[in-house]
Amino acid sequence: MITTSDIHSVIAEYEARISDRTQSGAPPYGVRVGVLGSHSALEIGYGAKQEGLETVVVCEQGREEIYQHAYRNLFDHLIIVEKFSDIADPDVQQRLRDLNTVFVPNRSFACYVGYSRIEEEFLVPLMGNRYMLRAEERTAARNQYYLLDRAGLRRPRVFSNSAEIDRPVIVKVQESERRQERAFFFASSPATFDEAAAQTIAEGRIRQEDLDAALIEEYVQGALFNANFFFSPLTDEIDLLGFDRRIQTDLDGLLRMPAREQLQVSARPQNIEIGHSGVTLRESQLAGIWQAGKRFIDACRPEYPPGIIGLFALQGSITRQLEFIVFDVSLRIPGCPCVETTSPYMKYKYLKEVGPGRRVAMEIINAVQERSLARIST
Repeated sequence: MITTSDIHSVIAEYEARISDRTQSGAPPYGVRVGVLGSHSALEIGYGAKQEGLETVVVCEQGREEIYQHAYRNLFDHLIIVEKFSDIADPDVQQRLRDLNTVFVPNRSFACYVGYSRIEEEFLVPLMGNRYMLRAEERTAARNQYYLLDRAGLRRPRVFSNSAEIDRPVIVKVQESERRQERAFFFASSPATFDEAAAQTIAEGRIRQEDLDAALIEEYVQGALFNANFFFSPLTDEIDLLGFDRRIQTDLDGLLRMPAREQLQVSARPQNIEIGHSGVTLRESQLAGIWQAGKRFIDACRPEYPPGIIGLFALQGSITRQLEFIVFDVSLRIPGCPCVETTSPYMKYKYLKEVGPGRRVAMEIINAVQERSLARIST
């Protein structure tokens, strides 16, 4: 089991090498930014390069081309493994430590490596709170719902079974094939739940045993806004990076059809997230979103010490009453590459474009210069 003391020992080794100015091949600032080659690696690589940091990307064999060729300029060191989970193997970890790597977790890292291995075996400093990653899973004891409740933030009602359904709901079920992903379908009564569930099972998208463990959540009718934040333990400040929305297939295509043609489509849309679009929020509502982020940070600190470090997101809807209702939380880099170029909010603060990757790089550099890597790593 990895302890805080173990991570601090690794950081001490990093700092000793950073102090040795005669070190051959020493990178700028003495550290390198690491990421798994999936989900948001390009964001991290680009942001690191903007700030003059070297980078390390760990790729699964057969999926390395985009990082090895198309965007090779973003990555100084490429480590290819047979499968993503091999990043937790001792020899790969040693290579990362030898490069003075500060690793940035993304969703793929959490899914493919697994929370237990990350918490107990991955002896590489993470820029973030490794123990909070599992709180994204609604099956966890102190999950995102628990944290939202502690923060006093509104979230959709969750129904314990389909017999309770008395309003529109969205049903979230583990997919039958892509086990790290969820299938979705809608219902508004016990009868429409049974009908939609039977069709989704018949299409092979979900299994009956997974349906039994499905999440039945109130469907909040409102404007979708994913609010992306960064919290700095070094300055105790919150940055609002901006907002995005998710483009989903094949839902996006269905919604582009006229209503009459939509009714002729027999298969239910899958809601697979395939892209992102940037949005801005009415200025009078910004304070409420910023306060929601602050309250969430304050609630997480005693539950998962030292609390949130770095990037996170509150994904939700703003209702006609202008209330922000949060239906999902990201407790690592959310994966929103459009935010840097479409959102003005970081330019207002820093007078330059600062996306998620660049903000991470800025924090790492500040921590190195202050000899405070331990404050931003777990």
